[in-house]
Amino acid sequence: MRTLLRNNACKWWRVACVVCALMLAGCATHYPSTQAVETSWSGRLGVTVHGPTMQTWHASFELQGSPEAGQLTLLNPLGSIVAQLQWGYGGALLLSNGETKESSSLDALVKEIVGTALPVYSLFDWLDGKASAAQGWQVDFSALDKGRLIARREAPEPAVELRVALTRQ
Repeated sequence: MRTLLRNNACKWWRVACVVCALMLAGCATHYPSTQAVETSWSGRLGVTVHGPTMQTWHASFELQGSPEAGQLTLLNPLGSIVAQLQWGYGGALLLSNGETKESSSLDALVKEIVGTALPVYSLFDWLDGKASAAQGWQVDFSALDKGRLIARREAPEPAVELRVALTRQ
């Protein structure tokens, strides 16, 4: 009788292990995300923050990916990387000065570098000539055919101006 009970217990144990393994495999299955069109832009950008003390910030940039998952690399005039932002469905990373910072907010990391939040997600549409809404921002597309884009935010304060000059490829 003991042998019969031991054999049944072993069988149930094996079945439980197989069920657990299948459940874990189901959790590990990768489901493809909605495919986003990936683009690549490069050039120079300038940011002016109009506050009690005007702040200006300039860098060369490389923007790749999509609003859902991408990378923004900022370079100094000598071509060295000043900062690199990466984002995806799991959040955002800032690589700067040999340090890595992680956040659920890309805007917070951009603000840390530039001094103000910039609509990076909308920038993809803007550079493609599409008027994508970003709260408080107005975009001037009049010189986009020449590789120039200007975006301004009046509210909330402080007012911000973003200027982009694309590199012709």
